[in-house]
Amino acid sequence: MKLRDPAHEVVVIERNKPDDTFGWGVVLSDETLDNLAENDGKSAEAIRANFSYWDDVAVQYRGEKTISTGHGFCGIGRKKLLILLQERARELGVELRFETEAESAAHYAKEFDLVVASDGLNSKTRTEFAEHFQPDIDTRKCKFVWLGTHQKFDDAFTFIFEETDKGWVWAHAYQFDDETATFIVECTQETWDAYGFGEMSKEESIATCEDIFKDHLGGHELISNAHHIRGSAWLSFPRVLCKSWSYENIVLMGDAAATAHFSIGSGTKLALESAIALANYLHSEGDLKSAFGKYEDERRLEVLRLQSAARNSMEWFEEIERYFDFDPTQFTYSLLTRSQRISHENLRLRDAKWLEGAEKWFQTQAGLPESATVRHPMFVPYQLRDMSLKNRIVVSPMAQYKAVDGCPTDWHLVHYAERAKGGAGLVYTEMTCVSPEGRITPGCPGAYDASHEKAWARITDFIHSESEAKVCMQIGHSGRKGSTQLGWEEMDAPLKDDNWPLMSASAIAWSDRNAVPKAMTREDMDMVRDQFVASAQMADRAGFDMIEVHAAHGYLLSSFISPVSNVRDDEYGGSLENRMRYPLEVINAVRAAWPKNKPMSVRISANDWVGDAGITPEEAVEIARMLKANDVDICDVSAGQTTTDAKPVYGRMFQTPFSDRIRNEAGIPTMAVGNIYEADHVNSILMAGRADLVCLARPHLANPYWTLHQAASLGNRTENWPAPYYAGRDQMCRLAERAETMTGKV
Repeated sequence: MKLRDPAHEVVVIERNKPDDTFGWGVVLSDETLDNLAENDGKSAEAIRANFSYWDDVAVQYRGEKTISTGHGFCGIGRKKLLILLQERARELGVELRFETEAESAAHYAKEFDLVVASDGLNSKTRTEFAEHFQPDIDTRKCKFVWLGTHQKFDDAFTFIFEETDKGWVWAHAYQFDDETATFIVECTQETWDAYGFGEMSKEESIATCEDIFKDHLGGHELISNAHHIRGSAWLSFPRVLCKSWSYENIVLMGDAAATAHFSIGSGTKLALESAIALANYLHSEGDLKSAFGKYEDERRLEVLRLQSAARNSMEWFEEIERYFDFDPTQFTYSLLTRSQRISHENLRLRDAKWLEGAEKWFQTQAGLPESATVRHPMFVPYQLRDMSLKNRIVVSPMAQYKAVDGCPTDWHLVHYAERAKGGAGLVYTEMTCVSPEGRITPGCPGAYDASHEKAWARITDFIHSESEAKVCMQIGHSGRKGSTQLGWEEMDAPLKDDNWPLMSASAIAWSDRNAVPKAMTREDMDMVRDQFVASAQMADRAGFDMIEVHAAHGYLLSSFISPVSNVRDDEYGGSLENRMRYPLEVINAVRAAWPKNKPMSVRISANDWVGDAGITPEEAVEIARMLKANDVDICDVSAGQTTTDAKPVYGRMFQTPFSDRIRNEAGIPTMAVGNIYEADHVNSILMAGRADLVCLARPHLANPYWTLHQAASLGNRTENWPAPYYAGRDQMCRLAERAETMTGKV
């Protein structure tokens, strides 16, 4: 503000002494400093001159030290940063009032034209005007304490994980000057309680941490500078986001407005960049309201982007115990990519050698010989019972609405054959219905008539003779979502005429427009169970390699599982165990009828998106454990579509966290689905152990040859193309190589 107009009177009110600070080091990016340099070159130059730079991330885990390079961090001591900024402020004529307890923002709002409240996580200003700022404060799960040490960490941002008799404890450590490093200790609430940190004094707490990390401290002490805190100085992180950042002439900045998380080190970055944006708009706009509006519009998008990355990183550490069985290679990869800001190919740009070693580890674990050409994880084979998949790409079930009386047509032959020729390891049918009344729409295919078996066999015969793909039939019953219009007419809306009767777990209609289904009797259950078995037997005779029972998306079996659609008061309603009783009966009957050498999957909705009123991700883990105990080979993890009241949170790979949790907590292989559309997504999911197979839907609708095209663009030459297409393959590979040469990626 003073640089833009020296006539401004700027006063800083600070409760602490000039050299007080209750953190240790600050991490900033070159991007942030470049932005600062454009706005205050002298400050940027002074900060750069006092930076410690490091390029590596080091991970100490299970007795191994793994180092990945190319990450480019820089840090500076908080106290040093404060002093540099103070010196610059004084030089420009800013008034600094230290050791001054601030009055309320309302008090200053009467005296000053503008009040900038940068009063931190526990902002008094935010609380004072909570009805206007409307803060959303979410106190997170882990406990942490911010310490320092004179131990040095080899110019690397270092993560240290120690297993103790009371649980795992870990540290985030990084150098910020020649003599001192930040050392943040973190653990779960359960481990914190087991140690009794809450009852310890600050000194006892630090001594305990020193003992936990003694092998990494080289005899150095851990130091606290939180002299104002009498207790153990441990904290729980509050995630803050305000609906509005301004009120009248008061505006929030920094952690008062929104918090990131220390695990991605972006708090100071956000504050500096917000300060620059606010100063710009205060001078470019004609009044405060307009300036505040543009300030929020510009900064909110960046803040939300970083908060999303911070949330991903924070949640990774909160759920870290599910990864402690990982090999050090996969554990490190999962850590490096936890925020989703670093993708698979971005990691290759940073450290190609380490990533190639990780890819080699991944394919060796899958059974490829040591001598095999290193390939991307998506092109590594996968085995389920006797079924060998050539890669990890799955063509998702995608309704075509082109069947006639349940019978697949030439459309289906071309549709599925093209995707099989396109390189995917596994091709799914759309939900194939077990009876005429079990169809979703009149255009849905079935497996209940002899003509269906013949048509399906024609499709599987072609795929097996002309490609290396395997084929899975997904069987299901529409339940209360049946007798509806084709997908391109009005989704889930009842037919305009000739509707058929519906059945479900309970007599609850899908919507006010849909018919009320009959609550199934025991006789109905027996009939439908036998229809599932007959369809599975037909799928086997028709040559399918795998079967999947559809127990998701609000269809019949899903309606039993979800409490939003199951209000039965018999042994099939109530508890999760009861609600799973009939679906497991069907699953077990299908498994018994399905050949033992062929794999079986079940698709579930891992979140009803209605809070505790429906299936939660925690319950989904229990469901998956039941599936595993009942001989299901892999869980196809979807979410939602079980109620019209659902409020899903969409985004890139938005359903993958459910797959991750189920795979690594229930211990069953999983398939990830949901807005996955890039090879980078697929490789990151697989390499990080978040799923074993990855399903893509819309990309395969737009491009049946998605897999082969991705192989060519990534330089992969292990994927086989159909022989008649070799000329196209060669041209695509040449063009990809030429593009790499021109962009300097060779």
